[in-house]
Amino acid sequence: MREFRHYPVMLREAVDALNCTPGKLYIDATLGGGGYSELILKRISPDGRLIAFDVDIDAVNFSSERLKDYKNLTIVNDSYTNIKKYLEENNIKEIDGGIVFDLGASTPQLTSKTRGFSFLSDAKLDMRFNQCGDFSAYDVVNDYKEAELVRVFSEYGEERFSKRIAKKIVEKRKNKKIETTKELVDIVFEATPRIKSKIHPATRIFQAIRIEVNDELNNIKNTLNDVLTLLSNNAILSIVTFHSLEDRIVKQIFKNYSREWIDDQDGIVYNKPILELINKKPYSAGEAEIKENPPSRSAKLRIAKRIN
Repeated sequence: MREFRHYPVMLREAVDALNCTPGKLYIDATLGGGGYSELILKRISPDGRLIAFDVDIDAVNFSSERLKDYKNLTIVNDSYTNIKKYLEENNIKEIDGGIVFDLGASTPQLTSKTRGFSFLSDAKLDMRFNQCGDFSAYDVVNDYKEAELVRVFSEYGEERFSKRIAKKIVEKRKNKKIETTKELVDIVFEATPRIKSKIHPATRIFQAIRIEVNDELNNIKNTLNDVLTLLSNNAILSIVTFHSLEDRIVKQIFKNYSREWIDDQDGIVYNKPILELINKKPYSAGEAEIKENPPSRSAKLRIAKRIN
């Protein structure tokens, strides 16, 4: 079994927000190394129930062993995009406790020397969360047209040199397919001017490709809309994001569902709010946590409660 140790960012804050209550159902949408799940289970046992999802089989195997003593846990090797489908198939009508999301890639995925997420080690271009999937970073880099690459790098990486990098990729792959992370990093270096920055030149490109491969932003948007229909009154949504694109989506969905929609002509309220925002401004990790785990500095926690 592969190691899958992942630092659960803002663990206490995210789980405290759920108001864990024995006897209720909770969902961990992104199981990872099992950190959030374990704390939830400690608080809802013995008669609460937790269902945890992860598409990554390494995460499932590791956390299944870690949490094997909890009989009120069900681990599902599937994407969180299928939460609604799973609950319907298992005749579960509602989530009366809450749901926690820890979005983005996990530490073991990003630091793996074989899965192609990192620009710091040489590996085949991959970046799939679901290792059984057919579509990978290799396909994006070698098959996308130049304009499509520009779109991905600009929208998902917010990369200022998107056009130059896309053009260089297309130029290079005419002679030979681009197969490894090192080859891609070398192309990025060649295509971008040397400027002073604390951020590695390939950071945004790798982020953008990873988001495209795993359709991360659409998945977040669609899943949040899905699970809102499953939450019962007073159930909690607790969501940790790691970059502005994710946070923007969560913020907008929370905003949309926490306000009334009124017809401008007759003034009648057609849609009442179904969410109450627990924190209008996102929480951030504290100094001690950031010192212990530097990637925590970019994390934001948003919390909302289902009403009506």
